[in-house]
Amino acid sequence: MTTRASVRIGERLAGGIITVGGLMVIVAVLGIMVFLFRVVVPLMAGGEVLGNVRYQLDTDQDVIWTNGDEFQTLGLALAAEGRVIGFHVPTGTEVLREQWDFAGAEVTAIAGTLQRDRIGMGFDDGVVRFATLGVTSSSTSRRNLPGGLITLDDRDRMLNGRVFTEVGTGDFRTLEAEISLGEPQPVSDLPIIAIDYRIGGTRERPVISFATVDAAGQVRVSRSRVQINMMTGDERVTTDTTDLPPLDMTPGTQVTGILMSGNADRVIVAADNGFIYRYDVRDRDNPTLAERVRVADDGVAVTAMTFLTAEDALVVGTENGDVTVYFRLQTGTDATTDGREMVRARTHASMPAGIVDLSEAQRSKEFVAVDAEGNVWVHQSTADQVLFQLARSGDVTTQSRAMIFPRGNGVLLVSQGGEIEAWQYAVPHPEVTLRILFGRVWYEGYSEPTFVWQSTAAVDTAEPKYSLVPLIFGTFKAAFYAMIFAVPIALMAAIYTSEFVDKRVRGTVKPMMEMMESLPTVVLGFIAALVLAPLVEEWIGAVLLAFFALPMGLMIGAFAWQTLPAQTALKYDGFPKFALMGLSILATAWLARELGATLERVLFYGDFRQWTTGRIGTGTPFMFLILLPVSYLITAWAFRKQLGHHYRDLIGSLDRSRAGIIDAGRWLVLLGLAMLLSFLAASLLTALGYDPRGGLIDSYQQRNALVVGFIMAFAVIPNIYTLAEDALNSVPDHLRAASLACGATPWQTARWVVLPTAASGVFSAVMMGMGRAVGETMIVVMAAGNTPIMEWNIFSGLRTLSANIAIELPEAVRDGTNYRVLFLAALTLFVMTFVINTGAELVRQRFRKRAFNL
Repeated sequence: MTTRASVRIGERLAGGIITVGGLMVIVAVLGIMVFLFRVVVPLMAGGEVLGNVRYQLDTDQDVIWTNGDEFQTLGLALAAEGRVIGFHVPTGTEVLREQWDFAGAEVTAIAGTLQRDRIGMGFDDGVVRFATLGVTSSSTSRRNLPGGLITLDDRDRMLNGRVFTEVGTGDFRTLEAEISLGEPQPVSDLPIIAIDYRIGGTRERPVISFATVDAAGQVRVSRSRVQINMMTGDERVTTDTTDLPPLDMTPGTQVTGILMSGNADRVIVAADNGFIYRYDVRDRDNPTLAERVRVADDGVAVTAMTFLTAEDALVVGTENGDVTVYFRLQTGTDATTDGREMVRARTHASMPAGIVDLSEAQRSKEFVAVDAEGNVWVHQSTADQVLFQLARSGDVTTQSRAMIFPRGNGVLLVSQGGEIEAWQYAVPHPEVTLRILFGRVWYEGYSEPTFVWQSTAAVDTAEPKYSLVPLIFGTFKAAFYAMIFAVPIALMAAIYTSEFVDKRVRGTVKPMMEMMESLPTVVLGFIAALVLAPLVEEWIGAVLLAFFALPMGLMIGAFAWQTLPAQTALKYDGFPKFALMGLSILATAWLARELGATLERVLFYGDFRQWTTGRIGTGTPFMFLILLPVSYLITAWAFRKQLGHHYRDLIGSLDRSRAGIIDAGRWLVLLGLAMLLSFLAASLLTALGYDPRGGLIDSYQQRNALVVGFIMAFAVIPNIYTLAEDALNSVPDHLRAASLACGATPWQTARWVVLPTAASGVFSAVMMGMGRAVGETMIVVMAAGNTPIMEWNIFSGLRTLSANIAIELPEAVRDGTNYRVLFLAALTLFVMTFVINTGAELVRQRFRKRAFNL
């Protein structure tokens, strides 16, 4: 018989469509990967220097301070004798000049705020003066632009000390220097050799705090309150000063610097003996020298110090070029007066010569270091990397001071002789490295290096933390607990409906299971968050008991069925048997509900949530419950090894009803022995000092991994059940018939013949379910608490990769660091799924080859 032409055409057409469809799927997957890589690759891109200028200011005085605006347009320099010069940063053109009157006094120390626009100066006559040296920005419309503007370059113009820059709207950004000098305030009779300065309070009543060291080594903390008359603009300043305890230094040791925190609660003094001294000045009436810390080798001087933003990290530079970072941690030590101590957290790359200046960035954890040979390095402290080793143009000048422009995209360097050098650079994502993403990082405020995800915070000074490890851990944790619940239930249900129930029951059960898969996960997440989570919290004792009661209910139903006469069991096999099992499980579930409070009272001292915190009781009750299944397996194995053949002979000689009763009695005896063994093992572990609290279990949170496991298992079970049941049903019937003909029971046939033959399909079903669990989003978003923590505690929350993307991507700035890291999270999830599926396919092929030989 010849095949009709229409059939052949249809086959070829179908084959072509399938081939094209497969190729399109491959192209789509590759396209997704290419897109993800395209977004992620810039994260690892290095920085680029965009420009460098160098020129000499018109001054014969040593420059002691410099500042610049965030647009790298207007710079300000202060000379030692009070001359203020404003200059155009790109060209060096002088914009303004002003002379401050220091009344013949010489500046011996200078410091400024983080923004560098407010400075404090100490003089050789023991007085302190405060000044403003900043840049204000405003907007000028084109029609209000003054005439006679002097062109600076193709972008900027100037007039009367102001610089005008045209912006995209057609208006002009106007930069103007804000310069003022305050009145002298006596602090000491001796020259001031070190000073630091902070400002707080309100605009109308600012509070100026400053710390000084005089030539005799006396450390003082002063606070000036400024009251401004809003009508006249007059200021009235009142200052109170506190002498700090003397420094514990040997004669001849010199102070090299001083720092004070923003809220004036601590002062740090550096010396040329390699030590720093930390004062606790929270109590202004009783300040104490809290700590003396060696930060350099003996005989090596500390030459520079600065805080990073938020002032939780102290950067220290020494005369041999070392750069280290210290955190102040609450350790509870008795070696300090306040229980805190300075701990070395990072050691950055050493510079070729001694450090002469350190200056922090205003909006990130970067700082610039200058050494005695004129080298200029820009560091990213958290990532522990040198972003730039800036190349100097022309002859290298030493004894220079540097600052990072406010936007963190350039450095302004000024030498004592007034030589200016400026760099503009671009480094899109300096805070991201592979170590930041996948390694332990010691963040400020943490007691040790750890994995942390915290992309945003309530304050601007907090740095983002981009470790993906907690999200990867949360993804596997959620999938693990979901699969613990889903796999046994789904596979046992598949085996039961495939091998044991009547076809009519199977025809009802399987469509119902498949309909479960159609439930939207957002609905399941809503139910988990608002219904299941509060219910589990309220009935936690009943929930724990249900883990044991439901399997026992199934066993009781099975033993009850075994006690029926053979003819009765055969007659009612099918739906009645299925109904009996269901009723038995419902009965034990009701019993667990009734006894839940009793279990909580007896085993967990009446309050399970308090017990999980470790405040009451021991870990024995929970270990008893955990070890009970293992203990039962051990007792059952020992019984089978020692008495199994005798027991089988005994059962074989009895009728069905008596055999069922004896088998139920055997089960109860083994269960009792298992409970005894479990209790003894748990008691022994407790006696040895082991307590599961703080590990597998810990403090109870309402939205936790247990709830996620419950509801995600409900979503995954239909996938696993449907595929596994189809695989089991595809096993040829002649294999079943051969097994039964050899005398095997239906259970033995299912276990030793059907399941191994269908192993490839069953394994694929499990891996499909795991893939669904790994990629699940809405259930985790709504029910997991979204806490990116790394602990196996089943009663705590978690955050997965997919949930994190869903939560944060809508608010992430396009092409920003968080945006690209979220796409990296998506790529990580993609790779994880690819690796898991590839490994699963290799295992499935092995199962398939073994089954093919049958």
